[in-house]
Amino acid sequence: MRDWSGLACLKAAMATSACPGKSLSRFAPQACPLAHSHPLPALCLFRSGCSAESPDRRTCKEVFHCRRQIKYSKDKMWYLAKMIRGMTLDQAVAQLQFNDKKGAKIMLEVLLEAQDLAVRNHNLEYRSNLYVAESFSSKGQYLKRLRFHGRGMFGIMDRVYCHYFVRLVEGSPPAVAETTSLDLARDYVQKLRDRTIIHAL
Repeated sequence: MRDWSGLACLKAAMATSACPGKSLSRFAPQACPLAHSHPLPALCLFRSGCSAESPDRRTCKEVFHCRRQIKYSKDKMWYLAKMIRGMTLDQAVAQLQFNDKKGAKIMLEVLLEAQDLAVRNHNLEYRSNLYVAESFSSKGQYLKRLRFHGRGMFGIMDRVYCHYFVRLVEGSPPAVAETTSLDLARDYVQKLRDRTIIHAL
């Protein structure tokens, strides 16, 4: 007979959860309060941001959104994705509106779609209280095509596509420590001193 004792662990975790009524879109493994009742190691599913140590900590809502198979180069898209990373949503929208690149227009549409998803599906209170936590592009489908040359010769060209991914988090962006050129030089010298030279005396 199959052992269903793991279901008691899941029911106890959901009953004793510190965030009733929240979405179960993200889970984090935690120690099971009923792990001693059955021999197999079990994991309870708790909502993101809710833990036994800090039950009153407010969960930060986050939205994942993407657009796939964009007729654009992933390298060109990466520069725009890196530019808005860490900005607030209003700052990112303002920067992309004044950019003439094709990828900026596509990225602006994805950000506005993600903002609408946050308001409609995640009950976000303020539309502007979001910042870009992650923003990156990846390689999509590459299609091989022929390019004909003279004297019966030909070459192979690629029709490139890319994907774009973004993660918006509620709140203000975390403070980033400013680094000067002197700090970078010190880190570089320290790395040279810490390296291991093989077959050295």
